[in-house]
Amino acid sequence: MKILITGSNGLLGQKIVAQLEKAGKKYLATSLGPNRNPDCPEEHYRPLDITSFNEVNDMIKVEKIDVVINTAAMTNVDACEEEEVKCRKINVKGVQNLYSACEENNAFLVHVSTDFVFDGENGPYKEEDIRNPLSIYATSKRDSEDILMDGSYKEWSILRTIIVFGQGNNLSRSNIVLWAKDALASGKELTIVDDQFRAPTWADDLAWACIKAGEMRAKGVFHISGPETISIYELVCRIADYHGFDKSVVKPISSSTLNQKAKRPPRTGFDLTKSRSILGYNPLTLEQSLAELEKEEL
Repeated sequence: MKILITGSNGLLGQKIVAQLEKAGKKYLATSLGPNRNPDCPEEHYRPLDITSFNEVNDMIKVEKIDVVINTAAMTNVDACEEEEVKCRKINVKGVQNLYSACEENNAFLVHVSTDFVFDGENGPYKEEDIRNPLSIYATSKRDSEDILMDGSYKEWSILRTIIVFGQGNNLSRSNIVLWAKDALASGKELTIVDDQFRAPTWADDLAWACIKAGEMRAKGVFHISGPETISIYELVCRIADYHGFDKSVVKPISSSTLNQKAKRPPRTGFDLTKSRSILGYNPLTLEQSLAELEKEEL
């Protein structure tokens, strides 16, 4: 079995590469532009633009790919509000190309989606709950899911996830846990929203689930996240507690004071029953993942 990863320069892509490399499994890492991950050997890397069907189809065919794991996406929620055309080109057209190429080559597609397809009024969510996206980004991800759900080719799985965090190489964006740790270390006052609730996800856990779904060819939708749904404020306070920082500098605020371009769902979180029973998914707690993060930084 040979696995192709899109978006391999991103955090999740790097974690998938690391696990496949450690296990000695056959894979091909791809991203737009050159390889930015020094832990990914150059012989396992190819540049790929998922918005070009011919590029995608040729690579899957020539490399004899069995499973495609799609981690490539435009994920800056506010930027998507300003650049809808670019957002949809990557998040919708790119997925259409991957889906069509997988169908043509009988490959299995693992597509990573988001909790933002829900409106946050009735979390935590099960896989079959009604989607109601609130932003351009969320709508693009819902539409990408529909490509798979409405298509005749059923060799796919959708893995929805929530706030992915971890340490990576040369990342274009940080993540809230790394940001919070650095900010808390400075001792400066932090204002953090206390009315948005999420289940933070350790990137290594999500990477494991992506590989497992591909190897099993586990069809359907799976919810993959951390085991606890907590407010962003509580998340930052627990990071402070874990590292022994002064959490009195963390001040709660309302989302309404931020003037964010994109509307966010107030409370998501996932029911993990299906992914636990079918995939054997068993995510780390927040504190366990913070301990693993410390080991990586040594």
